[in-house]
Amino acid sequence: MIWLTWRQFRAQALTAAVALVGLAAYLLYLGTQIRDSYDKDVVGCAGGNCEAVEKLFLNEYELPVFLASVLLIAIPALIGLFWGAPLITRELEAGTHRLVWNQSISRTRWLIVKLGFVALISAIVVGVFSLLLTWAASPYDRVQGERFDAIGFMSRNITPIGYAVFAFVLAATVGLLIRRTMPAMAITLAAVAVIQMVVPFGIRPHLQEPVSATVAMTADTPFKAFRDENDAVQILGYNIPGAWMLDTTHTLYDTNGKAYSDQSFESCFSVDMDKMKECVAKRNLHVEVSYQPADRYWRFQWIEAGGYLLLTALLVAFCVTRIRRPLL
Repeated sequence: MIWLTWRQFRAQALTAAVALVGLAAYLLYLGTQIRDSYDKDVVGCAGGNCEAVEKLFLNEYELPVFLASVLLIAIPALIGLFWGAPLITRELEAGTHRLVWNQSISRTRWLIVKLGFVALISAIVVGVFSLLLTWAASPYDRVQGERFDAIGFMSRNITPIGYAVFAFVLAATVGLLIRRTMPAMAITLAAVAVIQMVVPFGIRPHLQEPVSATVAMTADTPFKAFRDENDAVQILGYNIPGAWMLDTTHTLYDTNGKAYSDQSFESCFSVDMDKMKECVAKRNLHVEVSYQPADRYWRFQWIEAGGYLLLTALLVAFCVTRIRRPLL
């Protein structure tokens, strides 16, 4: 059965292998270039212009890292569309299921071998790509300091592997229910797009209870300020290094816990740094922030990858139960 599955899938597997070799060569080249630039410019920076050097470094490699990350995020969806959706529908549409499922091999064994074999290939392809991209982009990610952002998190380390296996089995499940390849592909594409939006912004922030903290605003704290429609002062751009800031704006509060709306607020931010420090210190202003600490990154990676694999196991169980019933 495994040999038969390989013969049916070898064209797709060989195509994926050739594409992976090309991607590997490019990522090795890109990673070498990023590391050389990082060691030479960022690590070797001396003087007071290091922040500008880091910005130039990020600007130089932002586009190639972004494109490689988006490609890795798209690959699980493509695996679902072209490997998962036709897996069962191809047999049903051609009528070959009547022959295949009446041999000595049971439907259950046929399905499990098919799903297991292609899922393994999917995990290997995406896993190698993710490993290479994580290695290549690691200096860039270190300087950027935003490991939790939607694109970076989904295209690094182990989460893409769980995502790829889930997308493949999800597509196969849709095909089993719909029994037509093209509608199954369309539904899979829509489902994957929804999942890519819901998980990063609706589920991932709540995998663990966020940390809340009160942060005093001083002249040494980097931030920007503006007034909202209620004349309350809002702080924009405050960031804890390495953490995932769950709120992008923060209301500025006084010592009594009331929203600060002093009309003379701008007077604190003058050209004279000493006056600015004195002005802000007298007011004892602060903001309340909510964030996921940097040390939760790997915990979130394992939780999300494990969640995808758990959903995959449930889908496999459903497919095994469903395929035992008469399909036509």
